[in-house]
Amino acid sequence: MKHYLWMIVLLLLMNNNMSVAQHKSKPVIIGYVGGYNGQLINPDSIEAKRLSHINYAFVDIKDNKAWLHNEQTDTINFRSLNSLKRKNPNLKILISIGGWTWSKNFSDAMLTDTSTQQFAESAVAIVAQYDLDGIDIDWEYPGMIGDNNKYRDEDRQNYTRMFQYLRKHLDQLSNTTKKKYLVTTAIGGSREFLQHTEMKKVQRYTDFINVMSYDFDGTYDTIAAHHTNLYNSKGHADMYSADVSIQNLMKAGVPSSKIVIGIGFYGKGKIVASTDNNGLYAKAVKPIFGGGYTYLKDSLVNQKGYVRYWDDGAKAPYLFNADKKIFITYDDEESVKAKCNYVRKHKLAGAMFWEYFSDKKLYLLKTIDKEFGY
Repeated sequence: MKHYLWMIVLLLLMNNNMSVAQHKSKPVIIGYVGGYNGQLINPDSIEAKRLSHINYAFVDIKDNKAWLHNEQTDTINFRSLNSLKRKNPNLKILISIGGWTWSKNFSDAMLTDTSTQQFAESAVAIVAQYDLDGIDIDWEYPGMIGDNNKYRDEDRQNYTRMFQYLRKHLDQLSNTTKKKYLVTTAIGGSREFLQHTEMKKVQRYTDFINVMSYDFDGTYDTIAAHHTNLYNSKGHADMYSADVSIQNLMKAGVPSSKIVIGIGFYGKGKIVASTDNNGLYAKAVKPIFGGGYTYLKDSLVNQKGYVRYWDDGAKAPYLFNADKKIFITYDDEESVKAKCNYVRKHKLAGAMFWEYFSDKKLYLLKTIDKEFGY
């Protein structure tokens, strides 16, 4: 009888270990969840089991310290997001510091050794106080202009030092709590970003490098280009794509196992000057609002004069309304599947997306979830 009991216990332990191993082997799914406008997050609106990580966007910087710009709502949101661990115990919650608007004070905060230490200590203090799992940095951009942010040549080395100190102070916290903490970063997909940073050194201190492989269209204001294409269109080899960004990042010394591909859960639009090529690469007249993917799928795709086209070279869809000369570039289920295949092919860490509530019906997250076996 004892022999059979031991066999049952052994089988249970083996099944549990296999389950843990299978979970760890799955690509990560990192969702950025916005709280930057002071909005309260309803945890019931987030399907926790479909995610491995949530990056809470954003924490600001003030007086060289990480600063809760919307402290009253941020603190409630931290508790709400942590409550999701009851549904998914493996879920990790990180604070994301910066973003397009709140990157203005990074350069000053990292200017000296003392100020960088102060920043790292303040960021880790937020993690400790609210029992979070790590820190994501979204500095847009070191050594380069973003949203009229201050920048310096010294940002290149100071960017590296920031991660070194974040890792150091999180490891010190780990010695006390016995909990592993993560350091991640969202980076621009341009060659210029790599020229102004030391990513080979940065990757030593980080767990994931989240490539913002979207908003590529902003580089080409004069034409209607894809904004989140996986590859270049045929005949446009000189343009940006997720593949170009990721291959350049690997050449810069970042291992594929730390790279996370970016997916846009929103579309971007332009009015164009002609109907040539169904608007793709036509001369742009002015930008217009595109909308989140749920809106695009339910209200515009092959409706109201908007026709869905597929660029097979780029593995990217787009909409065009010939009467209104409106072009909209976006990710859909087909392009997301292609990106998930790319993750597997190149043995990347996984996928991340901006932003969770842009696709309220979760059409795209469900696609990622199915592709990665969650």
